Amino acid sequence: MSRLPPDLVIAIDGPVAAGKTTAARLLARRLGYCHIESGAMYRALAWKALKQGSDLSDPVVLVNLLSQTTLELRPTAEGFVVLVDGEDITDVLRSPKMQAAASVLSVHASVREKLVEKQRELGAQGGVVMDGRDIGTVVFPDAAMKFYLTASLDERGRRRFRESSQELGTIETTLEEVAKRDRRDTERVASPLKPAPNAILIDTTLLGPEEVVRQMEAEIHRKFNNSHDISLA
Repeated sequence: MSRLPPDLVIAIDGPVAAGKTTAARLLARRLGYCHIESGAMYRALAWKALKQGSDLSDPVVLVNLLSQTTLELRPTAEGFVVLVDGEDITDVLRSPKMQAAASVLSVHASVREKLVEKQRELGAQGGVVMDGRDIGTVVFPDAAMKFYLTASLDERGRRRFRESSQELGTIETTLEEVAKRDRRDTERVASPLKPAPNAILIDTTLLGPEEVVRQMEAEIHRKFNNSHDISLA
């Protein structure tokens, strides 16, 4: 039984709380691939910017800060750890504060350009499942497999609230924050969030992670002719 092409890149995009990262991590594990969450890089830069009191609205300051920062995503058996200047900050990056800060600085074209360079370096050899907002449209526009995950605003708001209810306040304020993130992501000039023309759309509103990954696997089977042509490990 042959395996998937060794240089295959699988791109997964979508809005906040659509289930991208969970599905990407599970799919990568099934394939024996490396999982890279591009959003972790934006949150890592946001963490350092906040730590140093840098202005998130100033792209010049942020690009200079990034040039002075050693940013590393190190693969582990469970996924990866994020190191900033050698310090493991993985556990703090999921907080609503870091996600909100990353959303603010991600609108800057110059910041995105520099981080896209790093993302391309990480995925250059293939064997990668990368999730984010612009993987299939900007980072790897020639990726052989592209998925776009989405879900209703209400469901995404409920997911975010379940993840971080103590920090987010009420379900109403959480829904407002998710809607605000959507507007910021889709309306920004630099790499706005949108499905790649050839992306496979999956609505995760009523699906669990395993169901999402099964749909992805089915599409991969179809792409590579049939289930006998690839091994999903």
